[in-house]
Amino acid sequence: MDTIQIEYQMSFPDNNKAVYVLQFESRTMKLLNPVPDKLPQWTDLSFQQCSHCPLSSETHPHCPLAVRLVDVIQQFDHLMSYENLILQVKTLRRVIFKKTTVQDALSALMGLIIPSSGCPHTAYFRPMARFHLPLADTEETIYRSTSMYLLAQYFRNKAGLKADPDLTGLKKIYEQMQTLNSAIAERLRSGSKTDSSVNALILLDMFTLALPFAIEESLEELRDLFAKFLSP
Repeated sequence: MDTIQIEYQMSFPDNNKAVYVLQFESRTMKLLNPVPDKLPQWTDLSFQQCSHCPLSSETHPHCPLAVRLVDVIQQFDHLMSYENLILQVKTLRRVIFKKTTVQDALSALMGLIIPSSGCPHTAYFRPMARFHLPLADTEETIYRSTSMYLLAQYFRNKAGLKADPDLTGLKKIYEQMQTLNSAIAERLRSGSKTDSSVNALILLDMFTLALPFAIEESLEELRDLFAKFLSP
């Protein structure tokens, strides 16, 4: 089985470091790292379960997304969101460095883990995880997510399925993510002593709020970039 490795290294002012090496199945971007042996109560599926969750406790006693966040949350739980660090992200073809904050670094890491966690609502974002761009801003995220969705419509059309060039389905996906983020934030509040993990999730949720608005505005801010495609 071919795998993809992405490494997050965080260096703190006191010379301590935190390193997360994530292994993914290359074709599906399924996260392969082992889950913790002992899981806290806030990972139980029935604890603050998302209102639209399709899973049942009989088949999934634990929330797959919460399970994947346990190790990361526990390691950051003594840090405040505004504390500084140097983030280094190693992918197959590049290394990215940035001086940033705990909440920004943790948000970027969550943005990679969440799509590959096994949660049915986040699996749509696995293509973005495959071409991971840490610390992306709102414009970059809107461009990447809409491009991903339209490529998905190409594959749907090739498969004989109904395509959605108007991005209606993408808006619905992001609305579902808003519901999910609210529930996950409640889990993290119960499992954390500081604000770092919750604030990191709030940063991700800002993108879920921005995307539906951008679609409603017809993505006009990006239109001029495509002038050549729009010429007769």
